[in-house]
Amino acid sequence: MAIYAVGDLQGCLTPLKCLLDRVSFDPSKDRLWLVGDLVNRGPQSLETLRFLFSLRDSVVTVLGNHDLHLLAVAYDIERLKKSDTLREIIEAPDRDVLIDWLRQQKLVHYDADRDIAMVHAGIPPQWSLKKALSLAAEVEEVLRDDDRLLQYLDGMYGNEPARWNGNLRGIKRLRVITNYFTRMRFCTADGTLDLKSKEGVGSAPDGFAPWFSHPKRKTRGQKIIFGHWAALEGRCDEPNVFALDTGCVWGNRLRMLNLETGEYLHCDCNDEPRTE
Repeated sequence: MAIYAVGDLQGCLTPLKCLLDRVSFDPSKDRLWLVGDLVNRGPQSLETLRFLFSLRDSVVTVLGNHDLHLLAVAYDIERLKKSDTLREIIEAPDRDVLIDWLRQQKLVHYDADRDIAMVHAGIPPQWSLKKALSLAAEVEEVLRDDDRLLQYLDGMYGNEPARWNGNLRGIKRLRVITNYFTRMRFCTADGTLDLKSKEGVGSAPDGFAPWFSHPKRKTRGQKIIFGHWAALEGRCDEPNVFALDTGCVWGNRLRMLNLETGEYLHCDCNDEPRTE
């Protein structure tokens, strides 16, 4: 069995199929890991979601900010934006099945056998992996609860609180947890978030740094796969931290990581996939 992890798809299905063909992906024995942002901005959001649902027994995915946005739109909490490519999903006859499947997915996945964690944006420096999994489970429980889902989706937007506090309760608690796992790029050593800066490592505001670079990060040494940060172009010098978002939706190559061999493959569908 082989496990392949792929960066943010955002509705770019053709490059994904290109890579799966390249490795002769066999859903009966292989597994596909996805770092979230399955949909939106790209040309095939509905087709992408349908394809992944068809492979659901072989797929492990975490949720990204665009996936959560889709849920909010599907439940009439948020309006479609001009740049969204989600309308086909909302109007599809199988939308309820697809949306319900999305609601069952995690914010953080951990494979104990391989000691690898996967998250869309990252894990803040003040949290251990155990703490991160526990807090992710709080949001995951709400996503699957019909009685609490709408309140969560209505309240998840916003940049405050900017830092975790164990005394937080209700929607503020869920919002900051969500922001860490799905939107974080830069933060301070105590986990204070800057959610406005979106460029590369060199654009960090004063006092802030990439979440993975803090020397006393509690998950230092832990293998972590993440996406979300296209401006990194897949470059991350931190040992055991693997950046998979290479900005496929912006015209760059889609990145795949073979977890067994450590080999990267890329495909932009303009030529043969390349390895490095």
